[in-house]
Amino acid sequence: MEVSLSPAQIEALYLSPSLSSTSTFSCPSSPGSSSSSFSCSDCSSDCPNQHQSSSSPRSSSPSGCSSSDSDGMRGCSPPLDIISEDAVVLDLVINPEVALKACQEVLQKVKLLKSQQQNGDQSSAAAKQSLLLRLFESKLFDVSMAMSYLYKSKEPGVQAYIGNRLFSFSDEDVDFHLPQLLNMYVHMDEDMGDAIRPYVVHRCRQSIAFSLQTAWLLGAYSSDMHISTQRHSRGTKLRKLILSDELKPHAVSKGVDARPGLRVGARIHHHQRHTMKPSLAPDSQIIPADAYLSPSKRTHQRSKSDATHCTSLGTSLKRTASNPKVESGYDEVSSDGLEIEAPLRLTPQREFIKSLISIGKQLATLPTKEQKTWQLISELSQLNHKLPARVWLPTAAFDHHVVRMPHTQAVVLNSKDKAPYIIYVEVLECERFETSGIPLRIPETRIRSARSADNLLPECIGITAEQRAVSFSTVPNYDNDDEAWSVDDIGELEVELPEGHTSSSDNISQFSVDSITSTESKEPVFIAAGDIRRRLSENLAHTPTTFRKDPEDPSAVALKEPWKEKVRRIREGSPYGHLPNWRLLSVIVKCGDDLRQELLAFQVLSQLQSIWEQERVPLWIKPYKILVMSSDSGMIEPVLNAVSLHQVRKQSQLSLLDYFLQEHGSYTNEAFLTARRNFVQSCAGYSLICYLLQVKDRHNGNILLDSEGHIIHIDFGFILSSSPRNLGFETSAFKLTSEFVDVMGGLDGDMFNYYKVLMLQGLIAARKHMEKVVQIVEIMQQGSHLPCFHGSSTIRHLKERFHMSLTEEQLQVLVEQMVDGSMRSITTKLYDGFQYFTNGIM
Repeated sequence: MEVSLSPAQIEALYLSPSLSSTSTFSCPSSPGSSSSSFSCSDCSSDCPNQHQSSSSPRSSSPSGCSSSDSDGMRGCSPPLDIISEDAVVLDLVINPEVALKACQEVLQKVKLLKSQQQNGDQSSAAAKQSLLLRLFESKLFDVSMAMSYLYKSKEPGVQAYIGNRLFSFSDEDVDFHLPQLLNMYVHMDEDMGDAIRPYVVHRCRQSIAFSLQTAWLLGAYSSDMHISTQRHSRGTKLRKLILSDELKPHAVSKGVDARPGLRVGARIHHHQRHTMKPSLAPDSQIIPADAYLSPSKRTHQRSKSDATHCTSLGTSLKRTASNPKVESGYDEVSSDGLEIEAPLRLTPQREFIKSLISIGKQLATLPTKEQKTWQLISELSQLNHKLPARVWLPTAAFDHHVVRMPHTQAVVLNSKDKAPYIIYVEVLECERFETSGIPLRIPETRIRSARSADNLLPECIGITAEQRAVSFSTVPNYDNDDEAWSVDDIGELEVELPEGHTSSSDNISQFSVDSITSTESKEPVFIAAGDIRRRLSENLAHTPTTFRKDPEDPSAVALKEPWKEKVRRIREGSPYGHLPNWRLLSVIVKCGDDLRQELLAFQVLSQLQSIWEQERVPLWIKPYKILVMSSDSGMIEPVLNAVSLHQVRKQSQLSLLDYFLQEHGSYTNEAFLTARRNFVQSCAGYSLICYLLQVKDRHNGNILLDSEGHIIHIDFGFILSSSPRNLGFETSAFKLTSEFVDVMGGLDGDMFNYYKVLMLQGLIAARKHMEKVVQIVEIMQQGSHLPCFHGSSTIRHLKERFHMSLTEEQLQVLVEQMVDGSMRSITTKLYDGFQYFTNGIM
């Protein structure tokens, strides 16, 4: 038989001191002998039991062994391990030289294997790091991928690298993922915070808007923490640092510091010396010392010293507010209950936003819509006296200064318990709102008279477009201080009129917008007679529905008015309407609601919109911007030219199809066919949105219809794991009523089949990029107490709704089943009935 020895046994054999070349062995005289033994050296050549090096192990035993026991076993204490088999002692006969050589070979092989294994592990780790670095440095590595690796990686080195990598992305791309970035900063470990902080600090030094947005989000996401933990958390500390205005842009010009009123070489307090860090951006833009002030160049008119430059918008608001509750209703306080002193750079915008929020909270205490509307107009009128100022609407996509709010146009929106309201804001577009000069204030009663085009004076008709465009001279850096303005100041405004005309303000007429913005073209325009007849017949074929005033719903008329008509009307009555950079914006102010879920829904909708555009799927959705300012307040970008289905049914008393026919013409009309296609594409897009996000509370007050035929879902307060009162009453995948199907042309129509095809294409495209959508939601679940994350299976169920394991044929069957189930859903009809009887929503 063969005896196999382990490396440990061979090593023990090699190290055994009893093994030598002079070892002697005893041989039994016969296999059955139990006592006879002699030295091998005494054996003669004819000994029948003479030993050879290849003798069987059964026939030998080490020398010095005593005779065996009565049970036939041979007892001894050999230097070698004894391997027993079948209760028989196996004596090992090994050549020591061979054993030594074998032992050395085995040891060398063991060392070689260990060395190869270690080298393999190191090379494997190096290969992985090399591949990961190649991915991070490739063009495929975008912000979405950076957020994913930053969230999932537990290695501080990887986190630090991605934190530095953020500087290479565009500000717009990072701003989209700012909620995820700050939520990780607030709720994850120290290494994560250390990786994110340099980028956030750098951006805060560069922009006031980013500083305020970051401070608001930090406060909102820190609200989920326990109060004792929140006071000393990283998020609270960074928020305090931002609001204290320690993160000012560093000046690189000689002798000028970016902080107003501080020169280089001036004494800095001890705590400021330690908080001022080197700038992370070597190309920081030079900001003048008075960039955040609004001094007037006509200092001879002032009744105060230059120290009054520090007068902020907030101070003015509190000085003239008609209601003391508005002044203290929304003071900025830190987590430990102490009011944070607002620095000069951030003061105007913070006070402007706080004033709007305070108005909303005050309106919620009034009983009727009419009282709320009158109070809103009154408060906005008071606020309007402090404009223009260095304030802006954060939801806008361009830099501007707010110059006027036509307060009579503001309306309160439908809400049972809250008082959201919509305001319209006149702004002047500028190059950079932080440094551009503030426009000169033009009092309405002394400079312009709101007259219609029919009342234009004959002597003003001959003014050319060039003369109208430069009718007023602008003075930069207008001071907010009311006392700086007087009749003499107003008289200094020069109005350029043709010779022979006076410059009296009574003679200044309201110029039409078209004459200001149009370019004079001398080329003739040819229009075919057939086109004229067709357009006239189409216009006569249908008359758009006009909404009447409703005391219970004052917003219906305001929202129904076409945006272009509203812009023209407000511009005609505005003292700033003649300026070429005049723009009109709108915003919804909401108090008492947590808009963090709305912000999450906006991100998901924007991501899916980008995916469908990339995959060339013609689905249409309208993500509207959300500004979270705290855990119970914020601003929303309104959807223009859109009214709710509830308002459509209540005002028109028509079915949805009949309303389409009245708005867009007959079935064969081009406008109707276009509107129907828009309706189908938007209905398919929002059907997928409602299914993937499990959007609930889908009554007709939360579904809008715009002037082009699109439907737009709003109010994403119940998504993912939450539903109204957590009853889960709405069981259908999405809302698809018989009225929707009728607009599409019926169940057998081509557009209804097109609707199902679009849903299939959209779902296939969405699941190709599932990770981009899921990671947005997954990161926000970290440390969150939002109702949409109720339970531990939210992310798993979200992934399951993408159906990654199904084939396209199986997906088609799934879409058919969802469409059929949603059309036949009883719970959808019951929920609409419930909303009608309880809230009057039709």
